[in-house]
Amino acid sequence: MTDRGTLAAPYSGYRTEVGAEWIDYNGHLHDAGYAIVLSKANEALLAHLGLSEAYRAATGRAMYTVESHIRYLAEAVRGDVIEAVSLLVSADAKRLRIHTVLRRDDGVLVATGEYLYLHVDQTVGSVTAMPPDRWAAVNALLSAHASLDRPAHLGRGVGGSRQS
Repeated sequence: MTDRGTLAAPYSGYRTEVGAEWIDYNGHLHDAGYAIVLSKANEALLAHLGLSEAYRAATGRAMYTVESHIRYLAEAVRGDVIEAVSLLVSADAKRLRIHTVLRRDDGVLVATGEYLYLHVDQTVGSVTAMPPDRWAAVNALLSAHASLDRPAHLGRGVGGSRQS
């Protein structure tokens, strides 16, 4: 494994197979299923940065999702393998903005998600700065991702982008 935060390519630490519990009456991944896969993919990135469940258990601090935008681009069916790649779009000591792409194993882009997370100290119930070691990991990844292309749809919200 590389040092935390030093990936010069989008983070690709999550793959999953579409299970029966995520399939709707049309026979494909339902909208909440896409959200679950994106959430788990982002959680893998947060774990890579040392900001996941173990961090919360040890410190009483956690990353809270405060905004998200999902684009549903293609169907996935039971048994499809989906891989996620995530880009740290922006960050400061109190917040992260992540863009995650989901692709089927045949290369078809099935969804994208853009997320805003805030660093919350649960003991005081408010947003606080990350401790220096966690911010260093985030800042290293942010620097590594700074030169990567940004999708044209970032920040556009509902109806602001169309699949090409």
